[in-house]
Amino acid sequence: MNTILIVDDEPKIVRLARDYLEKNGYRVVTAADGQSALIVARREKPDLIVLDLMLPVLDGREVCKILRRESDVPIIMLTALAEEVDQIMGLEIGADDYITKPFSPRALVARVRAMLRRIHGEVRLPAIIRTGSLEIDTQKYLVTLNGRPVQLTPNEFKLLTLLAGHLGQTLTREQLLEDMHGNASAIDRSVDSHVKNLRKKLEADSNSPSIETVYGIGYRFVEQK
Repeated sequence: MNTILIVDDEPKIVRLARDYLEKNGYRVVTAADGQSALIVARREKPDLIVLDLMLPVLDGREVCKILRRESDVPIIMLTALAEEVDQIMGLEIGADDYITKPFSPRALVARVRAMLRRIHGEVRLPAIIRTGSLEIDTQKYLVTLNGRPVQLTPNEFKLLTLLAGHLGQTLTREQLLEDMHGNASAIDRSVDSHVKNLRKKLEADSNSPSIETVYGIGYRFVEQK
């Protein structure tokens, strides 16, 4: 589980960002001023830092400069200043990306996920995914259940591959939407609709894996016992 450090002196912003990041499977630690940010960063060694530009005690620019001398941790600068000069300055002192206030928490989650993917690399799914009586050929776009072909739409195939490739793991609706469509702004219920159709096509066979609903979060793919 990746750890994200959120540094901001506005409790409402910290709470909002923390709630959305935790909902998407991240561990979150926080700090309300620049000095505390350095202490928490050195202790927790986060995988990514969301750093406000305007901070008490020590501002975000100084924190970023110090962190850059100590590590290459990805930094997303968070600022209410929209002027280009401030954005350029943030990047020049070592920030990897920036997002301006007010911001969409979903957009923040998407930026965090994209940044971690660029840093750590995309995880490739195997060419063949087998689980129970189900087999998915991710290169030929073929699905068979007990040796019989299953006809899926492109979105159903993509969703099934995502879930089966992370067997037993809960994937949030936001994660699934982003991986399916490239963003998390699509209508949330579209995932539910695809899941409903997949269940009809797969779960007629009692030995096939099932898609479980994790209420309020998303879905996970599990093998029948």
